[in-house]
Amino acid sequence: MNDLPLQIGETIQTASINRAPSPHHDLNPSTAASRKQPVRFSSASSSDDIDGLSDDDDDDDGEIPLSALRPQPRKAQLPPLPDLRFEQSYLASIKDAEGWARITYITVRDQVFMPLVQGVVWTLMLSGWRHWNSSTAFNGRSVGARVRRWWWGVNNWELPDEAGAGLKSEKLAAEVQDYYHAQFSNSGID
Repeated sequence: MNDLPLQIGETIQTASINRAPSPHHDLNPSTAASRKQPVRFSSASSSDDIDGLSDDDDDDDGEIPLSALRPQPRKAQLPPLPDLRFEQSYLASIKDAEGWARITYITVRDQVFMPLVQGVVWTLMLSGWRHWNSSTAFNGRSVGARVRRWWWGVNNWELPDEAGAGLKSEKLAAEVQDYYHAQFSNSGID
């Protein structure tokens, strides 16, 4: 029973192996590195040019100048890209799991719970940003707010009230109070 998680991982991994590869579609084309040729080094002589190549390069005797074998070092490169494929990350997650309960826990955590939490957090962040940024659309001092106010003025559109002004409106409060009394006076609840 202890080998069951390992067997599940092996089954998933071996299911994606191509058992009959085609030499025309699945092999890389040959390159210059495919042929093996001996290398002969040439040392720099007094008749070399600035770039390290000699003046008598017209004859092709197969020698490779040392400057070509030891090029200038490159700048630091970025690290390799991580392997983000589902299969590889899933197998790495369950490789040390023992038993069905642990595999189920890891699967539910990684495939159900974490995407749910990420979606909720992202939605809350966007909602918070929208709420925080709603009053700055017309009331700010930035160039965007000035252009927006100018454009609404050019089109003779009525600028919206300040954010939160609806909560301080006496007219709105009276309408809500009338609605409340109309709804609950008929039901007998006060």
